[in-house]
Amino acid sequence: MKKILAILMVLALVFCTFAACSKKEDTSADQAATDQAKTDTESSGTDYSKIKIGLICLHDENSTYDNNFIQAMKEVQKELNLSDEQVLIKMNIPESDACYTAAAELADAGCNIVFADSFGHESYMLQAAKEFKDVQFCHATGTTAHTEKLDNFHNAFAAIYEGRYLAGVAAGMKLNEMIKDGKITADKAKIGYVGAFPYAEVKSGYTSFFLGARSVCESATMDVVYTNSWFDIALEREAALNLINSGCVLISQHADSEGAPKACEEKGVPDVSYNISTIPMGPNTALISSKIDWAPYYKLVIDAVAKGTSIDTDYVGTFATGSVKLTELNDKVAAEGTQAKLDEVEAQLKAGTLHVFDTAKFTVGGKTLDNYKADVDSDDKFTPDTEVVKDGYFHESEFRSAPYFDVIIDGITEK
Repeated sequence: MKKILAILMVLALVFCTFAACSKKEDTSADQAATDQAKTDTESSGTDYSKIKIGLICLHDENSTYDNNFIQAMKEVQKELNLSDEQVLIKMNIPESDACYTAAAELADAGCNIVFADSFGHESYMLQAAKEFKDVQFCHATGTTAHTEKLDNFHNAFAAIYEGRYLAGVAAGMKLNEMIKDGKITADKAKIGYVGAFPYAEVKSGYTSFFLGARSVCESATMDVVYTNSWFDIALEREAALNLINSGCVLISQHADSEGAPKACEEKGVPDVSYNISTIPMGPNTALISSKIDWAPYYKLVIDAVAKGTSIDTDYVGTFATGSVKLTELNDKVAAEGTQAKLDEVEAQLKAGTLHVFDTAKFTVGGKTLDNYKADVDSDDKFTPDTEVVKDGYFHESEFRSAPYFDVIIDGITEK
């Protein structure tokens, strides 16, 4: 009996020793990971310990648009090893004085950078920038930074018209496949587009998408309807269904909910979305999506503040900066050869040998657009002030970051 007890005591001692060592190894692994993250930050030569960021979002994660900003911020937070105390996100902030209040609260909380994601936030961000001069205010989709000329107020956007053009190429190839398979005739290759507001940003986007589609499917036409809301699931669903019922055989959108993609899945109509992949909600109809990745811009601004260097008044992200992207292609829906065609066209866009708004590729009222003055220096009357057509194409987002293409070209009908 004594011998058995002795053996049990030895086994217990061995188990406790093993458990202690395992716990020590786990703790050491955690510490090693923490030390590695710290080393990675230090090796970059940039100290982010004094950085504190605020992000103001019009909606929350349920909006594909806002979620795109939020997830990019979380990605950067992880990459730069920023603590939760260093990143403050305010959601469901309307385009009203509530935005100014949110910006002021973030500044008072010690944020040295404040981002906002919606067009209508701009005047309130500008108001805050004039009051909190030691804080950098960066507003996405805005139009006034280049005329306000404040050192701490900035606009940013991306050449998303190139991404939308590419997505349009995928759509055009799908239309061609439908024609080839006898599902539609060439004259029935009508696209439906769900737009939020009749702003230049939306018109630039739907036009570039249409031009991409027509570059491979010459008979394509497009109908556009507006919901007059950035995010309304019911209205976007209704708009998509109305377009489908009116004969549209493929749907795209510049609106921020899953309303249209889910309607397309229900009706079996191919869909091209925006900001996120909608394949999980439309496995049989979701084709591809274009998106802006805001992480490169976030990092650029954070680095500038950490190093005390200047920030561009107007920033335009591109394919080269990693700001313009397409989500994965749904091979179950896409026409054969689509990926190879996308690779070919993307290479041309990057090389500058293809211009999305090549004036030889579209007409307005039956005529070539030889000249056009856009409202680049925005005012209340939308006064045209800058010639934007030269060298045979419309120079979108070159005179300010936010789009200013607001022409309705032949082949597109606004309903």
